[in-house]
Amino acid sequence: MKPLFDHEKLEVYQRSIDFAKWCVPVLDCIPASTSIRSQLDRASVSIPLNIAEGNGKWSRKDRCRFFDISRGSALECAAALDIASARGLLDPQQVTEGKCILIAVVRMLIGLIQANDPERGLERGEFKVGENLEEYRTEKEKE
Repeated sequence: MKPLFDHEKLEVYQRSIDFAKWCVPVLDCIPASTSIRSQLDRASVSIPLNIAEGNGKWSRKDRCRFFDISRGSALECAAALDIASARGLLDPQQVTEGKCILIAVVRMLIGLIQANDPERGLERGEFKVGENLEEYRTEKEKE
């Protein structure tokens, strides 16, 4: 059994890695000289990096900040795909495929943000998330 960090157990992290892999052949379709290629490459890498960093933070506020940055990077990727398509660099079907992955990632990130931010519903029990948050809470937070 390979060792896993806690962030690797998160479905949202796994899906963000799927998107980063999905981007490789897409980036090859975009000329290296265009700024949109660099932007899409950096933003697609930023999604899983910020999920991993955020999941490792002790405070809920810090976690939410990194999850929110990751969400912003996912939205940035969606916009980059739209721009590449509008410029004739990508096929609209390619864009749709990538955006489907991004929509799933963004939804899961919103759930993690809401679950970790008491002002957004956790204390009232209004939001359900697919991840088991009890595994990530400290003893002090469980009290």
